[in-house]
Amino acid sequence: MAQNNNRQVVPEAKEALNRMKYEVAGQLGVNLKKGYNGDLTSKENGYVGGYMVKRLIEQAEKQMSGK
Repeated sequence: MAQNNNRQVVPEAKEALNRMKYEVAGQLGVNLKKGYNGDLTSKENGYVGGYMVKRLIEQAEKQMSGK
């Protein structure tokens, strides 16, 4: 049976990640709205998620380097 590993490691970060999602979507021109977003393509959703990961990695690298 498959495991569900979609739980957040730091639940306190949920709201900040949610804000980042909408900020990134706006920057990329993806019409992400609160509630149902089934009209978005997989490509659009993946683009937002991928860019979020890129930004999170950049932030972690800066933090690790002391900048």
